Amino acid sequence: MQNCKLQIGCMLIILYVMFIYIREKYMYRYKQKDKMFEALVITGIIMIFFDGTTACTVNYLSVVPDILNRILHLCFLSNIDIFVFIMFLYMLDITKGLPKNKKVRLGIMTPLIVNILIIIIFIPQLSYRKGSITNYSMGISAYTCYAMVMVYIFATIGIFVYRWKNIERHTRIIISTCLITSVAVTIFQMFNPEALITCLVPTLVIIGVYLNKENPLFIKLKKYNKEMVTGFATLVENRDDNTGGHIKRTTEYVRLLAQELKDRGLYKEELTKDYINNLVMAAPMHDVGKIAIPDAILQKPGKLTAEEYEIMKTHAKRGGKIIKETFGHIADDEYEEMAYEVAMHHHEKWNGKGYPDGLSEKDIPLCARIMAIADVFDAVSAKRCYRDALPLEECFKIIENGKGTDFDPVITDVFLDKKEKIVEVYNDISGEN
Repeated sequence: MQNCKLQIGCMLIILYVMFIYIREKYMYRYKQKDKMFEALVITGIIMIFFDGTTACTVNYLSVVPDILNRILHLCFLSNIDIFVFIMFLYMLDITKGLPKNKKVRLGIMTPLIVNILIIIIFIPQLSYRKGSITNYSMGISAYTCYAMVMVYIFATIGIFVYRWKNIERHTRIIISTCLITSVAVTIFQMFNPEALITCLVPTLVIIGVYLNKENPLFIKLKKYNKEMVTGFATLVENRDDNTGGHIKRTTEYVRLLAQELKDRGLYKEELTKDYINNLVMAAPMHDVGKIAIPDAILQKPGKLTAEEYEIMKTHAKRGGKIIKETFGHIADDEYEEMAYEVAMHHHEKWNGKGYPDGLSEKDIPLCARIMAIADVFDAVSAKRCYRDALPLEECFKIIENGKGTDFDPVITDVFLDKKEKIVEVYNDISGEN
């Protein structure tokens, strides 16, 4: 017991976190399974168990059979690598998303597979040394174990730095916690092998992930925020004689388009998982500025006069102002900025002839360029107070004709490629209203 007090303390902390996590999931009726986080916790518990076990057995070499000691060390060293590997996958999942390509997946797993084989091969050569405080193990198996830890840590740092701009604050805190903890403990352990503090890595990582990302209460609050935003946007839309269909359809078009761009590796620096989630949540707010437009203009059955059209155009700037002043603090700073850009710039055009600022090409925020296509397609395909809905084929033709003038040509091509899926979304949601 004397040699594994730290491991016992860490185990109790993680078990307590797991208990709170399960209790809160039940309390807030959060049924979605987060396999990556749960895998992180399970491997963390296993790693700490073998860390504590080997911390004891290495000090009773005359009592514990050598074969048992080596098997326990094999399990411990392997589980260090497995935990760090799952931690890397978790970081990949919450930033970029897990790769779907089998070759890429195999490439990611290769260092882990190679290292575990090395650990197995060289475990018979593991040696035990006497320290001033405790005995400890050394050998090729231990060296390669820590080398592989650093491989995945450096890979995580690379992803973190590369995608820093489009990672939300909570995710940054998680990754920073994991990296600082892992690097500090690994370096200290390498230069002070008898310290036996490896168990601190899973403990601090799991606590950081739970507090900043996986807490069911935090997830529930985000859901409430989303429902409030959607409810308010629907209220605004109802002034335009709509029933919520425009918001639902444009949001689904945006989700489909952003995910397809990401899957194709387009705009990959920007289209992180956080970015897409924020964009989908921001999409319903794109026309929030219409709340400031008089009913006489908003609901006019005929064509607007030049003066009325100028007033209508002010909804973009007014929407941005409303978001900054009213909705700016209901969620993350990243979401606030996303919602502002979507509301402010979804009427900008690729050729610079849009409004309110006359931005062109890539000066227009990506989120607004995606929103623009979704908004125009739904505007022409839905019945309005001043005209009937156009046939879908004609709507797709309008989008195609706007390629390179009104819309980002790359995003336009992807939208047109997903024509079948767009029609499916249109029919499903239109049938609900």
